[in-house]
Amino acid sequence: MRLTSRLPRLPIRVRLTLLYGALFMACGVILLGVTYLLLDAGLTDRFDGVALQITKEGGIAPVPEASAHNLPSEPAAGLAGSPELRELQDRYRAATLQSLLRQGALALGVLTVVATLFGYLMAGRVLRPLNRISQTARRITSRGDLSERLAFTGPRDEVTELADTFDSMMGRLEKSFQDQQRFIADASHELRTPLAINRTLVEVALRRKTATEDTKRLGTSLLAVNERNERLINGLLALAKGETEVANRTPVDLTELARHTAELHQSQAAEAGIGLRLDTRPATTSGNAVMLERIIHNLLENAIRYNEPNGWVRLTTRTTPHGAATLTVENTGPVVACQDIEALFQPFRRLGADRIDSERGSGLGLAIVRAIARSHDGDVTAAPRERGGLMVTTTLPR
Repeated sequence: MRLTSRLPRLPIRVRLTLLYGALFMACGVILLGVTYLLLDAGLTDRFDGVALQITKEGGIAPVPEASAHNLPSEPAAGLAGSPELRELQDRYRAATLQSLLRQGALALGVLTVVATLFGYLMAGRVLRPLNRISQTARRITSRGDLSERLAFTGPRDEVTELADTFDSMMGRLEKSFQDQQRFIADASHELRTPLAINRTLVEVALRRKTATEDTKRLGTSLLAVNERNERLINGLLALAKGETEVANRTPVDLTELARHTAELHQSQAAEAGIGLRLDTRPATTSGNAVMLERIIHNLLENAIRYNEPNGWVRLTTRTTPHGAATLTVENTGPVVACQDIEALFQPFRRLGADRIDSERGSGLGLAIVRAIARSHDGDVTAAPRERGGLMVTTTLPR
């Protein structure tokens, strides 16, 4: 395994800042080195004819120009080229170069820190268009408004091309979803009409006095098949509609919606020997009341259908401390493994049933619930009960 795979991935702004600071320091070090070499060569060339003196502190310094004019025009005998003069020159050059390195390194360090901070600010400014693209994409993902565009203006560079590519992609996606909506409307008419005609013809044939017992049995079977096909088509259409964003939202009282839907399922629960309990507290949200009622309808229908004899179903509504509205349907039933929970939300997936088994449903109930909840900026979670059954919670924003 490579070492880089174990290191944390730094944000691009931090990486750009570190790169800018490193480049600035590298250029500063090169500049300081070049200055050191040039100064060293310059001092060596200029030492000829320069008078040096020892200061009171024991240091070495050039003789002031005014005092240098009073010196003899020729050096004293034995002074020119003497080891003493060479030593003074070497000490002066070393002291000057050390001072350059010390002060230059201090100045380079301070400037590198300042340049790094300045680079962090500039990196944020350079990355601002990318942040705008990310925020727009995040907003479109949460709201589902495919009509929103970046409309980025500026010089023709890589960022502008990225923004234009993003807008072009959103345009194609919007057109694709519009085509999907038109297909849903057309399919709703083209598929429902033949099934309705078939149901009417079979019912008329069964009401005839001349209908034989074989004809009645066949007609009853055909009605059952037709009903399952209608349920499947309605489920597919509801799933497709549930995956689209709700445009016109109105305040919805989940408490009243839960009571109304529970009343509609009382007879179904009584026929199955299931006790239906209602525990509601104030909970309001916004959205499409018909689609939200479909959530409660599907959850109650599943809870009653996939239950055990003499079992129970409890429907509760609450408001969280953060203001979100929650709707929970808890029911008894067979034991469900934790690893099978997510599969229940997939279309055509039923616990312990074959995909083509439609006696107990089409396997679209929970998939429709999740699609509708997410189109309302909410979500659905499920958890198995220890003694069997499920607890499904729908969370919707205020």
